[in-house]
Amino acid sequence: MTALSLVLVLLSAVAHASWNLLLKRAADPEVFVWCLLASATVLLAPLGVALLWFNSVGLPGLWFVLATIGLHVIYFILLARGYAQGDLSLVYPVARGMGPMLVPVLAVVFLDEIINPLAIGGIAAIIGGIYTISWWGNFHQVLGSPLLFLNSAGMRYATLTGLTIAVYSIVDKEGVGHIQPVLYMYLLSAGTAVMLAPYILVNKGFAAVRKEWRANAVPITVAGLLTFAAYGLVLTAFSLSRVSYVAPAREVGIVIGVMMGVFLLKEPFGGGRLLGSGFIVGGLVLIALSP
Repeated sequence: MTALSLVLVLLSAVAHASWNLLLKRAADPEVFVWCLLASATVLLAPLGVALLWFNSVGLPGLWFVLATIGLHVIYFILLARGYAQGDLSLVYPVARGMGPMLVPVLAVVFLDEIINPLAIGGIAAIIGGIYTISWWGNFHQVLGSPLLFLNSAGMRYATLTGLTIAVYSIVDKEGVGHIQPVLYMYLLSAGTAVMLAPYILVNKGFAAVRKEWRANAVPITVAGLLTFAAYGLVLTAFSLSRVSYVAPAREVGIVIGVMMGVFLLKEPFGGGRLLGSGFIVGGLVLIALSP
């Protein structure tokens, strides 16, 4: 993994954990999500127009954009519902953790990528850290009944979110091969905002949107820009390095998210979350050292 890719991934992790913290604090997470996408689309419209002017969007790239828009609509709804039902320090690692478990497998099968042994060790360490954070104290129950954790609505939504992340990561790795990464991110954001609008207006109503905006205009705007920056950086890293390395490496943000949940939201913290965070950081180091 190149040094530039690693820096992009680390910056993305900080931005991603930060906008998830703002989302968790929202009065209505689903409305908040739509507002942040809409605000980012409007604020960054000049950038989007300029990028469209200087970069072409061919038919293959357009199909990838449409596919990722549909996947991101599902992703944002599931993520928002997860935060409405569970703690940031539990929902975030499970949602983010499903990706690095599945993406390398999907990348080998569908993208013909090759993963070297050092990176395999790093990916395994990150996955182990994620589940240590999520399941510490319940390992015996989980081993006896692997689907026990799905009894929690928050965990069900987090798991489905993670599955969606794995699929859109593969789609987007291919997509940025056809469209300039920042332009791809703008089209993704704008398209997702448009496609989510009917769902929000029918299920929540304009009054709920107005109420959320009045209460959280600044956090919504900041979260919108952070969302764009976080995934824009990852898409750029996808164009520079293997998706099977980038996707697990970006999960260092789980450590940041857990710390935010503990220190800012006063969620419970224990040795399991500390140990799991150490595994994640160690795994990141191994991936960073992989060629």
